[in-house]
Amino acid sequence: MNTFANKVVWITGASSGIGEALVYALAQQGARLVLSARRKTELDRVAQQTQLPAAHILILPLDVEQSDTFDKATQTVIQTFGRIDVLILNAGISQRSFIKDTPLAVDRRIMEINYFGIVGLAKTVLPTFVKQQSGQFIVTSSVVGYIGTPMRSSYAASKHALHGFFDSLRAEHWKDKIKVTIVCPGYIKTAISLHAIDENGEQYNKMDTNQEKGMQPDVCARHILKAVKKNKEEVYIGGKEILGIYMKRFFPTLLSRVIRKYNIKTIDS
Repeated sequence: MNTFANKVVWITGASSGIGEALVYALAQQGARLVLSARRKTELDRVAQQTQLPAAHILILPLDVEQSDTFDKATQTVIQTFGRIDVLILNAGISQRSFIKDTPLAVDRRIMEINYFGIVGLAKTVLPTFVKQQSGQFIVTSSVVGYIGTPMRSSYAASKHALHGFFDSLRAEHWKDKIKVTIVCPGYIKTAISLHAIDENGEQYNKMDTNQEKGMQPDVCARHILKAVKKNKEEVYIGGKEILGIYMKRFFPTLLSRVIRKYNIKTIDS
């Protein structure tokens, strides 16, 4: 049975990378899609590529830093499709700066986007899921949601925080038949490092070596949807870098030594 056929799936960060790949994968499975990101022109492009009929797709520009727009956006989705079955919380921003060089304002912005924006939208949609007595949150975290690495301090912190929040949400709302899948990608070939911000809050605009060699986004998307169909609470996706999660659990001191020896310019998630 196709898990996503005729399901209403709202995807943030849908204009590129993993989010865009998920759009195409879900379109092939017959989902009704809501595409959100800041850039409407890119959302239009992605929507056109799906070749879905207009009645099956809604373009809904959204900036997760603007939490005061979440109520209206949620109501727009419900008015259009009558319900929300899945919310994919994929929007976010990465970081490339050392702790000693990074002012608190940059830390706050990363947390605002990666944590408060995600949590805020989840809280806005949650009452709809409770009323329906069904719904699923799919949350894009990262391998650094478990492992802090150089030049990623606030990015890692924001992803760590997502695990705490959504683990608690899962524990509180399982009786409402609400599910949570936390996705921890490693090196995926996206533009995340290009769009990362540096210590000045400006775009990093460089492609990391490991990012360039990473898994293709469409392959990552297939792994994510497979995990969701199996009702997995967490899934780790990537190459050998995901072994770091297990090393962190069982051999934390060894992992620390590995990270110290690693070339900072090639570390990414």
